[in-house]
Amino acid sequence: MNKQTEIQIEESSSWDTYWEGSGDATALTDGGANHPAILHFWDTVFLALKQVYKAPKILDIASGNGAVLERALATYEDVIELTSIDISPAAISNIKRRFPAVTGLVADAAKIPLESASFDAVTSQFGLEYAGKEAIYEAARLVKKDGQLALLLHIEKGSIHEECQQSLDAIQRVQASNFIAAASTMFDAGFKAVRGADRSAYDKAAKELSPALAVLEDIMQEHGQHVAADTIYRLYNDVANIHQRIQHYEPDEILNWLKTLDTELEAYAGRMQSMLNSGFDADSFKGACTGLADMGFTIAQAEELKIPGQNSPMAWQLIATKQ
Repeated sequence: MNKQTEIQIEESSSWDTYWEGSGDATALTDGGANHPAILHFWDTVFLALKQVYKAPKILDIASGNGAVLERALATYEDVIELTSIDISPAAISNIKRRFPAVTGLVADAAKIPLESASFDAVTSQFGLEYAGKEAIYEAARLVKKDGQLALLLHIEKGSIHEECQQSLDAIQRVQASNFIAAASTMFDAGFKAVRGADRSAYDKAAKELSPALAVLEDIMQEHGQHVAADTIYRLYNDVANIHQRIQHYEPDEILNWLKTLDTELEAYAGRMQSMLNSGFDADSFKGACTGLADMGFTIAQAEELKIPGQNSPMAWQLIATKQ
């Protein structure tokens, strides 16, 4: 097994852990998937496509929670043929639950088991680049003559990249503080004290948790309480609230919750790292566009997606037509 394959397997596990707990239609993928500028991009793409195709075959790659599928269905309603691909079985399961008419396929975006030139449009939003930058050409392979490739790609040093860097820093600092382990020790001793055991072990564990609590406070002071999608803020407050009302909780419930959180923090860090690894700099994006031109595509749009009032762009936007 080569290093690239090992990385993809690890990242797939991180995303699968995420999607197993994010089946809700309102769930956001990290990075502002429902930002108005992104919604506008897809609405523009699908409205333009509707002028050419009344009932197109569309493939969405690395669909996540189905943000792109949702915009396509809002434009086309029930006359569209949609296929969704994601490396995460949990993501595809959620897609099928939300959109029963969509054909779901668990597959690696770097090697898609579908025939070449079989779709009128191929789309992806912050997804296929996780399979490696060459995955753009795999997506392009599936576009029919006169069909369209429409992509939003992570941009290196962009606003999402910066948010991911802050989130990764926050999670890694929580992990390094051993907050989860210290909280588990405190609650275990606390539940025993509530049931009559000597309080000294509980008081000692609560005191030993204090430095880790200070780390969380420092993180929120530096990055804001919303860093890592409010994960640090919720963790800090939930532990404090349980501590104050420990007699009202069941030991197994709380200790299992903390164990689950430990797994989720590791998965979160993995997702943030994969996002950071997947970003295109200007040269690699230009190279991808050149490669598409060599494959017979006309580049209609290839530029930064900029947000008014923000210094950093949010993404690369790429629209190309197969000649």
